[in-house]
Amino acid sequence: MTSDSAPVRFDTKIAVLLRDDLHTWQRLNVTAFLVSGLGTVLPETIGEPYADADGTPYLPLFRQPVLVFEGSKEVLRSAHTRAVGRALPLGVFTSDMFSTGNDVDNRAAVRAVTGADLDLVGLAVHGPRNAVDKALKGARMHP
Repeated sequence: MTSDSAPVRFDTKIAVLLRDDLHTWQRLNVTAFLVSGLGTVLPETIGEPYADADGTPYLPLFRQPVLVFEGSKEVLRSAHTRAVGRALPLGVFTSDMFSTGNDVDNRAAVRAVTGADLDLVGLAVHGPRNAVDKALKGARMHP
């Protein structure tokens, strides 16, 4: 195993923004759902599979950190608008999705509302560091 003591600086950023009034279980659930979409459309974000010293294989993971932020409903709305305006890859989770039990109903819940009227509780975004930082302006790191 090799280790380089110099910190790695990625040109891109993966970020999740959560509404600050969610329960802990909701924050975890929303984060898991949101990041799952990024690797499917952005395979370059996924590293190589893992294996332990016994040879047990494990799934590949993102090759860079996922930063988690929080903000108010207004911060999420603004971040959504800026991310869409910058054409950044974007995943959304709305409050309506908490009452559905499957992917078909989740997609229908999002499809039923205009982008400006989505009741966002979370979003995931990937892109150049400065573009993601600008999209998430006003958000703070999750405690």
